[in-house]
Amino acid sequence: MEVLRTPEDCFDGLPDYDFAPHYREVTAEDGTALRYHFIDEGPRDADPILLLHGNPSWCYLYRAMIPGLVARGHRVVALDLMGMGRSDKPVDPDVYSLASHVAWMEQWLVAEDLNRVTLFCQDWGGTAGLNLLPVQGDRFARVIASNTGLPTGQGATKMIADWLAYSQSVDVLPIGFLLQSATTRELTAEEQQAYMAPFPDGTYQASPKRFPLLIPLQEDNAGVPQAKATWEYLTTWEKPFLTVFSDKDTISFAARAHVPMQERIPGAHGQPHVVLEGPGHFLQEDAPNELVEIIDAFIQANPA
Repeated sequence: MEVLRTPEDCFDGLPDYDFAPHYREVTAEDGTALRYHFIDEGPRDADPILLLHGNPSWCYLYRAMIPGLVARGHRVVALDLMGMGRSDKPVDPDVYSLASHVAWMEQWLVAEDLNRVTLFCQDWGGTAGLNLLPVQGDRFARVIASNTGLPTGQGATKMIADWLAYSQSVDVLPIGFLLQSATTRELTAEEQQAYMAPFPDGTYQASPKRFPLLIPLQEDNAGVPQAKATWEYLTTWEKPFLTVFSDKDTISFAARAHVPMQERIPGAHGQPHVVLEGPGHFLQEDAPNELVEIIDAFIQANPA
C-alpha cells in the first residue's frame, strides 16, 4: 500500500495551534502500518474527552476548545482521522471505507487504553465514531453527538447530492473554502490555510475526497449494514447521550438527524438537548466557548 505522510514543516506556525503531537501505529488489513496523530492534553489521571472531527477538517478544528476543557480539569484527546491532518494518508481511495475507519479507530482506542471516555463527535466523527460503541462500548461513559448523523440508506438531500457530485469533480478540494462555507464566522486567510496544511497537493486528498462516497445514504451503499447494526445497538444504549446541533447547519440539522437519536436511544431520553442559534455546520469554529460549557456541564451532571 502506498502511504503519504505530510511533512512536519507544513504544520509550523499555524495560528492558535501549539499542541504537542502524539502518534500511534495501527495495522491495515494488508499488514501495512499506518500512523495516527492525536492531541493529548490535560491531566493523565482524569477521564478523557475524545474529540472526533469530520470531513474535510482535522483536529485543528478543536484548537479553541481544548484549552477551555483542560482548564476545567479534563483530559482532552483529539484524533486526526486516517488520511486527515497529521495522520498517514493512504493513496488508494479503495482503502477507505466506513468499516476500515472504524477498525483503525478501534485499534487505536484499545492501544491507548482509553476508558470512561466522553465522546464528542461531529460530522464524520459521529458517522464513523458512533460505530465504536457496539465494539468498545464499555470504554465509553457518555456520548455527545453534534451536527452528525448515521444514515441507513434513506437517500440524500439535494444539498448532499450536490456535494457528492462536486467532491468527485475536482482534482483538489479547496479545504479552507469548504470550512468557511459551512461556518458563520469569518475565518482568517491564515486559518483557512491551516485547514489546507495537511494536503500539500491533491495526491494527499484521497481520504477527504472518498468520505462523501462513504456516507451510507443509498440503499446499496457498503456502509448501510454496519450503520443498521449500530442503530440496533444504540436502541439499547442507556448511558447518557446528548445531541448538540446548530440551527444554521444545512447538513445534519436540516435533515433533522438529531430527532431519531433523541427518540430511539434510551440514554438520550430526558437529556437537555441543545440547538444553538447562529452557528453553522462546523460549530466548533462558531461557538467553541459554548461547547466547552455544554460538555463540562454534561459530564458534571452525569458522573461515571
